[in-house]
Amino acid sequence: MSTKTLNYDTTNAKSLLREVSERSSQNLSACYQCRRCAAGCPVGEETGVTPDRLIRMVVLGDREEALNNLLVWQCVACYTCGTRCPNNIQTARITETLKQMSKEAHLDPLRPRVADFHSSFMAAAEHVGRFNEIEGMGLYEAKTAIKELKKGDLQAVIDEMMGQAKLGMKMMKKKRMHFKVDKVKNVAEVKALYRKAKQGKGA
Repeated sequence: MSTKTLNYDTTNAKSLLREVSERSSQNLSACYQCRRCAAGCPVGEETGVTPDRLIRMVVLGDREEALNNLLVWQCVACYTCGTRCPNNIQTARITETLKQMSKEAHLDPLRPRVADFHSSFMAAAEHVGRFNEIEGMGLYEAKTAIKELKKGDLQAVIDEMMGQAKLGMKMMKKKRMHFKVDKVKNVAEVKALYRKAKQGKGA
């Protein structure tokens, strides 16, 4: 587990705290570092950053560390942290906000494949109001294949496609592969939310 000292940036602390709190709709100031979230985080040990420490980075105004840590990209949104938190702070919403802020700042993602899956998921969900496996995974595989081809690694593309094909067959046998496109009743409302998020940076 990382033990790097966090530095208090008086100039940027309030602005970063305000931005993340507003965009995530979470009251980060209510965190008093009881670390109950840290005890239940399934990826904290692997990422070297636990939810309480991530919140502390934001509170102290350490924008660079807050936007560049593995927890932002590897949070599995299990909501264990929020369930254990006495003040109901959902760190998954904070990591999602920081992920968006990182993309807006054009920072290289620490986990490129996670970033590709995230953008593919959001693009697919925007079209019909919910995630469609065929479209979402198609977009994801296209993104990863293009990157591998640019590196000249054709074998990696073939291996990935073969692996996904085998997984798809297993899912079909268990009736977990959905070819039907299910739309929400009012897709226009979903699209309007997407536009509002893009215009207001998540507002």
